Amino acid sequence: MNISPKLRPALPGILAATALQLFALPTLADDSKFKLSGDVEVPPVTTMATGDGTITIKPDMSVSGKVMTSGLAGTMAHIHIGKAGTNGPVVITLSKSGDNDWMVPAGSKLSEAQYQAYKAGELYVNVHTATHKPGEIRGQLTPPMTMSPKSSY
Repeated sequence: MNISPKLRPALPGILAATALQLFALPTLADDSKFKLSGDVEVPPVTTMATGDGTITIKPDMSVSGKVMTSGLAGTMAHIHIGKAGTNGPVVITLSKSGDNDWMVPAGSKLSEAQYQAYKAGELYVNVHTATHKPGEIRGQLTPPMTMSPKSSY
């Protein structure tokens, strides 16, 4: 390839910009970051408790992540299937990893139907307490927006 002498100094910058574009493409895993609160429980719960979570779901449907809570003594935590405003069955039971921390157990996977529910925004996490056995705080998992090929230009 014959490169113009005027372009040679710019070549490293062009290559770096091209590499950055490649790394800006959608990742191979979906990270869903979310907040948990009592007002999105079904029915809503009045509580000062809160939580933050990050759940990663890969294209092979493997699941990892954690939830951190404050202001409650959690007894159980789960990922459930269900649209916002509805309750649904447990998909994955989270493991307690500290006073206020919950982890997705290693090796957790979704079924194809559960993965499609996730893509549709129909999975949620809730944390149960002795006072609120059905759940005190909840957060809906929202898959990140994926870039369409046209929007990357």
